[in-house]
Amino acid sequence: MTSRDQHEIYFSFFMFTADLRPGDTAYTQVLIRHIKALTEMGYSGFDLPIAAPSSHDFAAQVESYATMKRAFDQAGLTDVGFTTNVGATRTYDPTSLYAQQREGALAYLKSRVDITAVLGGASIMAGPIVFPYGVFPTTDSNVAIWSNALQDWLRPRYQLAQPILQELGDYAEKRGVKLAIEPVDHWETPAPNMVSDVLDFLTGVATAQTGLTIDSAHVVLGSSGPAAYRHDVATAAAQRRLHYVHVSAPDRGAVHDSWIPWDHFLRPLLPVYSGPLLVEVFNAVSPFVDLMRLTRRKFWIPGEDQPTADVPSAYEIAREGLATLRREVARLSPADAASP
Repeated sequence: MTSRDQHEIYFSFFMFTADLRPGDTAYTQVLIRHIKALTEMGYSGFDLPIAAPSSHDFAAQVESYATMKRAFDQAGLTDVGFTTNVGATRTYDPTSLYAQQREGALAYLKSRVDITAVLGGASIMAGPIVFPYGVFPTTDSNVAIWSNALQDWLRPRYQLAQPILQELGDYAEKRGVKLAIEPVDHWETPAPNMVSDVLDFLTGVATAQTGLTIDSAHVVLGSSGPAAYRHDVATAAAQRRLHYVHVSAPDRGAVHDSWIPWDHFLRPLLPVYSGPLLVEVFNAVSPFVDLMRLTRRKFWIPGEDQPTADVPSAYEIAREGLATLRREVARLSPADAASP
């Protein structure tokens, strides 16, 4: 098997939505139409955002995704792979000082493992699942906490979260799901920001079922540099914790013409990682417009939007991203891996 062949390429549904609305049968048909169009382009799987719950009825939420998956199967999509994107929230916070809230976070995250298992495919649950995404800490006087004070504030909360991620990893192993904690740059969330942050956290989590995601956008915006990155990739691989790789532009837009440092990013990864590579584009859809302060125009979505002059469609961006990633993987694959 060549290095080019061993990497399936997935596409993120953040291009279309942050909420799959699994109880909405009409919208499920929209999702099916997008999946069919993108698999025809050559994508073999998809990363699906699992929205934060509006209630504590996790069993009902799992069943709603099971119903959605049955609709996918009935549409002939049984061979399509799926991964999930999940985030900790202010309500479901594994780092909370309160044991009851941490237990609630564990129950929530277990339900997301169940959803990932129901969807099948690559069975990877990735995302910022340690600290609540986008929630920046403040003092009791509502003063933002940064730098040294932030690092001191984080340390005991990391320690509180370690047993939660250990138990979650044990549970995920029984369900056949890998957990891939995603370090997210400091523009979006306070911690963890770098691959090394996750590796440090995982020293207190014994199971390798709990591992990490490496995302090109966050590496560029929040890493220490190429040397540290190469070291962290090697460490994660040696620990069998390198569970997912996201390919995303620093502005979270089009991949094909972006500031992704392909050589620095892919060359250390390709010899040690054989899982799916995810093309991740955040379109100007709710809630990303406000959350990421997007200033670029929306990539219009076929079947949902009117075509916009001089603006590419979501499908065009997906097609160009796939072609670019295939080309770069082929160019940077190790010579011995490219031989029969």
